[in-house]
Amino acid sequence: MGDRLCALCKSIAVPALVLASWEALSRAGVFSPAILPAPSAVVVRWWHYLLPTEPFDPAQGSRLGWLVSGELPQDALGSLSRVVVGFLIGGGVALPLGLVMGRRPLVHDLLSPALEIVRPIPPIAFIPLSILWFGLGNPPALFLIALGAFFPVLVNTIAGVRNVDAIYVRAAQNLGATEGVLFRRVILPAAMPYILTGVRVGIGVAFIVVIVAEMTAVNMGLGYRILEAREFMWSDKIMAGMITIGLCGLGIDLFMNRLNRWLLRWRRGLEG
Repeated sequence: MGDRLCALCKSIAVPALVLASWEALSRAGVFSPAILPAPSAVVVRWWHYLLPTEPFDPAQGSRLGWLVSGELPQDALGSLSRVVVGFLIGGGVALPLGLVMGRRPLVHDLLSPALEIVRPIPPIAFIPLSILWFGLGNPPALFLIALGAFFPVLVNTIAGVRNVDAIYVRAAQNLGATEGVLFRRVILPAAMPYILTGVRVGIGVAFIVVIVAEMTAVNMGLGYRILEAREFMWSDKIMAGMITIGLCGLGIDLFMNRLNRWLLRWRRGLEG
């Protein structure tokens, strides 16, 4: 218990010092509140952002409406839902394609040049085209998120398949395993660490892309709210939105860590 407390104190010492210095300098007038508001002002704004802007009558709304009646929950849920849907689209295409490209050299040689031309282009560069193709609203945002998640999953899946130990493949083939059984029982489990790394990176990229997409194509979400706050010079609300993005990203990363440990628990058993 004492060791955990000591580790916790060490981990929060630097952030606490930075926040205390920031608060002191802001109160001393070193920083303009319009440019860099004090941490206490940001917390107050975040709390107001969390609460409903108008009194809510539960008798006239659904249970879900009561739970997400404030701006912040609505924006956070909107952004997270776009990340999930966009990632499922991009990752759902990249995973089987990566498995085939990693297993079949001919398919890899045919598709790799075209994909390598598109891969270095940032998804943000596709914003004008996405608006022309899909208009405004969720479709262009989902397209950009799917594009951002596609390549990390694809590249890591191909690498995972190509790094499967050939001894395992030959042993399964000698035992009469069909191609389908070989994929399910040998190649996919052996490539899973690479695939999960790609999934984790892809979700991170998707979360970055959704914020930028919401600043251009939609009228709800954390990115849209930050852009709105910039128009009115609400620096404290901008920082409140940034804090929310960080908390959502931390939650997603912790979830992915737990999912990785659960899916790869068999590896720990072998290593032990």
